[in-house]
Amino acid sequence: MNTKFIYDIPTKVYFGENQLSNLGKEIKQYGNKVLLVYGGGSIKKSGLYEKVMTELIKEGLEVFELPGIEPNPRHTSVNKGSDICKKEKIEVLLAVGGGSVIDATKFIGVGAGYDGDIWDILTKKAEIKNCLPIISVITLSATGSEMDAGGVISNQETKDKIGMFNPLMRPKVSFLDPTNTYSVNEYQTACGSVDILSHIMEVYFNMEDDLFMLDCVMEGLMKTVIKYGPLAIKEPDNYEARANLMWASSWAINGFVMGGRMKAWSCHPMEHQLSAYYDITHGLGLAILTPRWMEYTLDETNVSKFYQFGVNVFDIDKSLSPMTVANTSIELLSDFFFNTLGLDSTLGAIGIDDKHFEIMAEKASQGGTQNGFKPLNKNDILKVFRMCL
Repeated sequence: MNTKFIYDIPTKVYFGENQLSNLGKEIKQYGNKVLLVYGGGSIKKSGLYEKVMTELIKEGLEVFELPGIEPNPRHTSVNKGSDICKKEKIEVLLAVGGGSVIDATKFIGVGAGYDGDIWDILTKKAEIKNCLPIISVITLSATGSEMDAGGVISNQETKDKIGMFNPLMRPKVSFLDPTNTYSVNEYQTACGSVDILSHIMEVYFNMEDDLFMLDCVMEGLMKTVIKYGPLAIKEPDNYEARANLMWASSWAINGFVMGGRMKAWSCHPMEHQLSAYYDITHGLGLAILTPRWMEYTLDETNVSKFYQFGVNVFDIDKSLSPMTVANTSIELLSDFFFNTLGLDSTLGAIGIDDKHFEIMAEKASQGGTQNGFKPLNKNDILKVFRMCL
């Protein structure tokens, strides 16, 4: 083993109830002109908008607003936000919402210093030179955007969904209050739980030698989601459940569990095609794809990882044969997604057929081979999509 990596997470986190009293002073460190970015208005219904505005006004900050960020944020909304930043000379960005809002805000911050379309950045026709400082107030446990340096944006015109990481986009400060997720409905809580699990599994399923302790951490995180996801659905105002999901979400993708593992992710590139073409909820797409991807990739060369997953995460009898444990682990994960969390189990159930599979598989493989846990080319990905029908 020759594990080497750099770990640097400068995001300051305020975790728990009644931390918003620190919001104004944290923002003021970066500027006085603020662009508040949020989604469809749920923060107004919950009363969070009023609480945030109270803190901003208390500090004498000048506030501009960009509402209406989509669940799969669009490049047109990002361009709109960047234009406001340029026109009003915005100094700091405040994202209040879920991962989509934070992702959009990250690219708004990048676009504020670029004269062209943000899509130029995402398609690598232009480079990220700088980004306005970002503060986030999270309202959904799912993407981990509040503590990572990445984001994903959709282009409805080209049917593309592209992700990008850059350290400049990592939020400076994030406010994580589990009570702000009490109003998240059963469906979104379920989808969020899947998203958290997927972020962990994309790293966990890896045959590279790495630190044993990181596998232990990931197994603990996965067990946490499996325990508390259903409880949060059953008891939406259960603070313990919401707090565990919220903190697991952040640590699933803030870089800590990565260690020195460099393999590409597999399910996320495939799901990005589903949500690019059909605008479905990211977590739902991952739930449908992941067990089929596991079935397709399982073989004698990697069964040991599935065995480890089954024994340590689902407590399957370790005396059973590795392949039996592996297949049982896939069955138990499917049961968790589709029965315990209650999500649809096939693409057909949500009205998706194979019409666009060819081009989706081409894009997911980037015209070559996706070098993940098990290398997948276009035809492999096409087969996984078809297994989901």
